[in-house]
Amino acid sequence: MTQIDASLPHHLPLFILSFRQRDELAALAARGGWRVVAARRDEAVERRFRASGAELAVVDARGSLAQGVAAVATLAGAGASRPGAIVACVSRGDVTALGDFYSAGATHFLVSPIAEAEFLHMLRFARRGIAGDERVDNRPADMLGWRYDPLRRTVQLTPALASVLEMATTQTVRALLREIAREERKALARALMRLEGGTVTAFAHDLAPLGRVVQHLQRDPRTGRLQSLVEPLGSPPDVGAVLRETMPAVRDEQGARQWIDHALRAGTALQVAVVTLARFDVVNVAYGRAAGDRLLRAAAKRIEEAASAVLGRRAMVARLGGADFAIATREDADALARATEAVGAALGRAFVVAGEMVPIGARIATAASQEGDDATALLRRVGDALEAPKAEGGRDQIERLAAELRQAMDAGQIETLFQPQVAIATNQIVGVEALARWRHPVLGELGAELLFAAADRAGLALALSEHVQKLALRRAAAWPAVLGRLRLAINITAGDIARPDFADILLGRIDASGFPRSRLTIEITESGLIEELGEAARLLAELRRAGCRVAIDDFGTGYSSLAYLKALPLDYLKIDKQLSQDIEGTPRDRIVVRGVIDMARSLGLSVIAEGVETEVQLDLLAKEGCQYFQGFLCAPPIEVAALVALVEGQR
Repeated sequence: MTQIDASLPHHLPLFILSFRQRDELAALAARGGWRVVAARRDEAVERRFRASGAELAVVDARGSLAQGVAAVATLAGAGASRPGAIVACVSRGDVTALGDFYSAGATHFLVSPIAEAEFLHMLRFARRGIAGDERVDNRPADMLGWRYDPLRRTVQLTPALASVLEMATTQTVRALLREIAREERKALARALMRLEGGTVTAFAHDLAPLGRVVQHLQRDPRTGRLQSLVEPLGSPPDVGAVLRETMPAVRDEQGARQWIDHALRAGTALQVAVVTLARFDVVNVAYGRAAGDRLLRAAAKRIEEAASAVLGRRAMVARLGGADFAIATREDADALARATEAVGAALGRAFVVAGEMVPIGARIATAASQEGDDATALLRRVGDALEAPKAEGGRDQIERLAAELRQAMDAGQIETLFQPQVAIATNQIVGVEALARWRHPVLGELGAELLFAAADRAGLALALSEHVQKLALRRAAAWPAVLGRLRLAINITAGDIARPDFADILLGRIDASGFPRSRLTIEITESGLIEELGEAARLLAELRRAGCRVAIDDFGTGYSSLAYLKALPLDYLKIDKQLSQDIEGTPRDRIVVRGVIDMARSLGLSVIAEGVETEVQLDLLAKEGCQYFQGFLCAPPIEVAALVALVEGQR
C-alpha cells in the first residue's frame, strides 16, 4: 500500500482526462486522498475542468496523442480559469511528442508504465508549484459538492450547491435523496455498491435546476466518509443530431417518417424499399456490439452511395432501427428497382469485421404508396413483404443453427481441435489450445465464433461450454506418451464466471477426466470480464491455488483495461492476432505491441502471440520479447494424429 504524506490536504479536487484508462488513474488518485473528477471524452473539457473546482489537471494521452495535445492546449488557453498545473501522461514510445505537450502548455509529464507512488508524488510536486497562486483560494468557492459523515449521519453541502438547491448547508440524507428522482435512485444504489469494492465511482442523473449532472463519488476507507463532486452537464444531447453526425447522409427513423408523411400529404406517389442486413445478428453476437455498430455505419454508407448514384437527390435513405434501413423516392418503380439492385450488389461485398472478411448480404422488399397511406402504414406494408419470405423459407442461418445445436451436441458433431503453442527461444511445441468446431453435415466445418453465437441464441451457452471443456479434457487425458509434457489450454466464458460454484464444478470436471491440473491453463477473454471483474478475480485465484494456470485471451482488441492486469491473478497474457499481425505495419503499430509486451513482462506474465502467420511477424515479436506464439506459421487447429506427427517431427 502506498504511504501518503500526511501533509497532503485530502479535500483537494483533481481533474483527470484519460481517453483509455480513466478509472485506473482515478482510483490511484483517490487512494492518495484527492477528490477526483474524471472524464473519458474531451468534449467541453474547459467547462468540465472549471466545474470540477480543481487547480490541477491530468491529461492522460496514452493511446490518443493528438487528442491529448489538443486538450492540453484548450486547458492552457482558458485564461483566468486555466489549471495552475497540467500533468501530461504519455506512453514510452511517444516521448518524442513531449515537446508538443510543452508547447501546448503542459507543466509536468509522466511516462508509462506509471507506478502508483510515482503518480502520487508527481501530483504533490505539481501542486506545490502552484500553492502560492491566489486562485487556489478562490476556485473552491464555486465548487458543487457534498460530504456525508457516517458518525453524525449528516450531509454537508458546499455553499455553492446549497445556494443552487436553496437548502441549508447541513442536511439529512433523506432531504438530499428527495432531490433525486425516484426512478434514478437505483443508479445511486448501484454506485454505492460499487464503492464497496473500491474508492471512486460516478453516476449520472437529473438535478433541478442544473439539468443533467454527474456525481463523482469517493469513499475514504479510513473514516468511511462519502464525498461527491457534482459536475453539471446541462441538457441531454440531441440523439438525432448525434446520429446525423455519425451517419451524415442517413436520416433516423423519425426523420424518415416525417419525410414520407410530408410527401404523401402533398399528394406525391412514393416508392419505398426496406433493406435489412441478413447476418447482422451473427456479427453482433459473435464479434460484439462495438463491431456491430461499425458494421451499421459501413452499411449505411454503402446504401446511401448506391441509392444516390441511381436516384440522385430525389432519394431519402434512413436507418429505421436495428439492422433495417429504408429508401424512399418520388421516382417510378423501375428507378427504385435499379437502386435496390445497386444496393444489393454493394451489400453483397464482404465487410471487414474484427480484421476478418465477413459476408453479410441483405434482404430487400419494396412497395408503392396507396391512397390513404401515411408513413406508418406504408412502412408496415413493406415490412410485411420483407418478412413473408423469411416466414415461408425459415429462419436466418444463426436461427437455424440454434435450433439444430442440441441435436448436434448429442450426435457428436461438436469436436475439439488443438492449435500448437511454440516456445520462440527453442522452436519447440510446449502446449496447445483446445478450439471448438462444428462438423455440420450440410454447411461443413463451422468455427467457434458462429458456434457460440448459435448457442447464445438457443440459450445453450453454458451447456456448450461444459460440453467443449469435457470433450477437450477427455481427449487430452488420452493423449499418447509423445504429447505427455504438453500443456492444454481451455476456454471459459462470462456465463461460467457468473456461476457462484463454477470453480468446484470445473475442478471436479478436470479431476474426473484424469488430466493433471498442473498442465492445464484456463483462458478467458477480455469481453468475459467487463461486468464480472471481482467475481473473475475470486474464481481465477481459486483455480490457481488448485494448481491450474490462468491466461487472459485476445488482449488488445476489447477494453484492454489495466484494471484486469492489476486485479486478476494471471500467468499468461495472450496478444490478439490483430496486434500480432499489425507488428508488420507502421512504427506506431510496433510501439503498441512493444508496450503491451513490456507491460506484461514487468508484471511477471509470460506473453503468447496469437495469429502469427509469417516469419517476419515472428522475428519482430521475438525482438520485442514475446516468449510464445501460436498461429498458422506453425499449424492451424489440428487433430490429435496430426499433432503427434508434428511433435515427433520436431524430435
